[in-house]
Amino acid sequence: MSDHDVLVLGGGSGSQVAVAAAQAGYDAAVVEPGPLGGACITRGCVPSKALISRADRCRTIRTASDYGIEASVDDVDVSGIVESVRDLVYAKADRQAETLDSMDGLTRYEARGRFVDDGEVELEGGERDGERIAGDQVVIAVGGRPVMPSIDGIDEGVRTSEDAGVLTSDDALFLDERPDRLAIVGGGYISVELSHYFEAIGTEVSIVGRSDLLVPREATAASEAVTDALGRRCDVYTGYEATEVRERGAERMLTAEATDGSGDDVTLRVDQVLVAAGRRPNTDDLGLESTAVSLDDDGHVSVDETLATDAAGVWALGDVLAEFPFKHVADREAEVVATNVLTALDDGDGRDDRPETIDRSALPHAIFTEPRVASVGATASELDDEDADYERERVSADVAPLGRIDAAPEAFVEVLADPADGTILGCHVVGPEAPTLIQEVVTTMTIGEGTVDEVVDTVHVHPARSEVILGAFDQLSERTVSTAPDWRDVDEA
Repeated sequence: MSDHDVLVLGGGSGSQVAVAAAQAGYDAAVVEPGPLGGACITRGCVPSKALISRADRCRTIRTASDYGIEASVDDVDVSGIVESVRDLVYAKADRQAETLDSMDGLTRYEARGRFVDDGEVELEGGERDGERIAGDQVVIAVGGRPVMPSIDGIDEGVRTSEDAGVLTSDDALFLDERPDRLAIVGGGYISVELSHYFEAIGTEVSIVGRSDLLVPREATAASEAVTDALGRRCDVYTGYEATEVRERGAERMLTAEATDGSGDDVTLRVDQVLVAAGRRPNTDDLGLESTAVSLDDDGHVSVDETLATDAAGVWALGDVLAEFPFKHVADREAEVVATNVLTALDDGDGRDDRPETIDRSALPHAIFTEPRVASVGATASELDDEDADYERERVSADVAPLGRIDAAPEAFVEVLADPADGTILGCHVVGPEAPTLIQEVVTTMTIGEGTVDEVVDTVHVHPARSEVILGAFDQLSERTVSTAPDWRDVDEA
């Protein structure tokens, strides 16, 4: 049996912990059947955003007439796009493998790992199948996979290797041919991002979501904006649950029933059905029953604020955790785990000395659909549920000159703050460059005092989109003297 100081299960963000350990002079190992990079590189952030960048260009051309420019999209080389994205993805995965293989003190096992004890794993697959390896410190970072809900017909052979009539989000990222008609089951962020892509390249898209709004976990105004905007481009059926998929020749018949108990249903005739109903952690076949690691009812690993599990010397990060399934959060979690793992190794035991904790109060996220959405902190609904005292301001993007120049009717910034001291409780941005605009607020919440006035006291470039951030925050500022513009279009709704 091979013994390592640090043993990481998963080749995504978790591999950063192994790299940090190897660079510090410890013996580290990564167990991953491949390809490396985790969901982000191979079936998530990188390929999806590469496709969405093409979708954005299609949308820019198709909406050029709004600016007095006549233009059209004559053809979309879908197979060429997908080939270039595939090359990008696997080249990046290959480079990561080369980096790990070239490092002194780091071993890569091309296999799956299954726990046989808290610190011991048996390899499954590959050249070293059946071999057992151990780690003084073990990191669970095996990620997640798409959920396939129970829908009549799917388990009856609708999806086969020869004819993928029903797709997961993993499949949809690498379709070499554009479907003419596509039904997307699910109303979350994966659904709305892929809806944007497929509609932009010319597919007739229908979206079926159980909630009354798409992306229902976002601020209500953001959910409404996305639902309305995609409703102008796609057939959106909110408040419906997919119940059956049937084949009729080359077509698929997707039946969805209203969730309000009315018995109303709708049947969609499509070429393919894409199920984007969320993701689940890859913990069900990890052998965790042989350890002291605890799971919640959905299979997520339970950790404390230091990301330690209930098993001594075992840590977890990334999509196996219940909150914030985003790559940038997993990277931050990897930093926390690496610090705590190295501290434990340096101390010889040190399991009670964990200097680093994860602060989730200012972890942002973004949705790359059209319109873009970005958020940090709490929503008004969450604060209402906590019976918290807060004040809210929302301004339309057209309060800033560039917002008026680049017409985006659904774009806005919403700010939530503590009325007592101006502490920022949450911020939600919808519209062009929202993922970039939110960063100013995240920085203020993270390294400053986290107050409204700190944002207002910062000089903002004129004319730039960031002025809409200033506009929203200035409405909540209690400065006695303000030279900010007259933000006259504040939405009090």
